[in-house]
Amino acid sequence: MTTFTVYNLVALVSLLSAALVPWRRSAGPDTFFWAALGLALLVCIAWAVLQVEPAWSTGFATALWLTIAATLFAFVILVLLVREAWRLAPLLLPYLLLLGLMATLWSQTTAATEPLETPFGWFAVHVAVSLATYVLVTLAAVAGAAVLVQERALKRRAPGRISRSLPSIADAERLEHRLLIAAEIILGLGIVTGMAAQFAADGSLIDIDHKTSFALAAFVVLGGLLIAQRLWGLRGRRAARYVLTVYLLLTLAYPGVKFVTDVIL
Repeated sequence: MTTFTVYNLVALVSLLSAALVPWRRSAGPDTFFWAALGLALLVCIAWAVLQVEPAWSTGFATALWLTIAATLFAFVILVLLVREAWRLAPLLLPYLLLLGLMATLWSQTTAATEPLETPFGWFAVHVAVSLATYVLVTLAAVAGAAVLVQERALKRRAPGRISRSLPSIADAERLEHRLLIAAEIILGLGIVTGMAAQFAADGSLIDIDHKTSFALAAFVVLGGLLIAQRLWGLRGRRAARYVLTVYLLLTLAYPGVKFVTDVIL
């Protein structure tokens, strides 16, 4: 068994442990919760860093591990800042475990690399901003999924174990709205830094490729959603569906494009 495989398995086991903790009978943000979450965070960050040093890998598997590590980090911050945010764990952590399994399946595909030393460091800034945007939208999408689950349980008048473990509709919608505002701001910065990186590379401001098109579409849809929430109070299932649409667009722009270029082609 290679060192690469061992590191990958350790990361998966840490994610599995974290994913199981919220399903305990007396689940809560207690010592077990923080221990499992902290271990998964440290292991996944270490594994992601090992894959991008000394050069930036453009591979699909690396993109997934970076997403997992960044999402765990953002989730820890969110739980520390917002009391009920920990209740997203039953949906978020199994999803991150699924991403880890996908990254493992395609970990042997060949990927190109490039150094993180572009003029003015715009490439590194753009990567960081883009990843932050995707992480925020991922968390917002999970909150939106929680809204859908809770509304379905209320409609059936039969709350199950999953719905009882998730935040209330009001709490989930507040989380969703705050995360979307932050995501729209950072996505705007991502577009600007992307233009700066493009200009530093070849003198042009924007290259309308698939990734850029999906990112711009996500920016427009997200902006429209925030305006609709502000002016007409769009909430609940309809808002959650728009959030999932934004998440789909950014998924196609970030890991989706890498999957096509790294795996399919």
